[in-house]
Amino acid sequence: MSFKKQYLKSKPVCKVTFKLTKEEARNAELVRLVGDFNNWDTSSAPMKKLKNGDFTSTVNLDADSEYEFRYLLNDKEWENDWAADQYVPSDVSLEDNSVVRV
Repeated sequence: MSFKKQYLKSKPVCKVTFKLTKEEARNAELVRLVGDFNNWDTSSAPMKKLKNGDFTSTVNLDADSEYEFRYLLNDKEWENDWAADQYVPSDVSLEDNSVVRV
């Protein structure tokens, strides 16, 4: 699990590329990136599955902000990004949410 941040020079936006390895995804067939940036929409577009079984997705986020998120595996299991910038308690479960700061 990891993400890469690329700040745009032309506007206050950061392109964040999220990556979940095949092992971290527990061999899931489908992974969704769900969080504040898409109103926690569990039917959002799935992350792209790479040939090696890893998953990736790039999201444009407003700079100088932080966003809570989690990965949804096969539409039933939640997973955190253990390389996140921070973790905060979820408002809807006993689990923590991952946080990305841009």
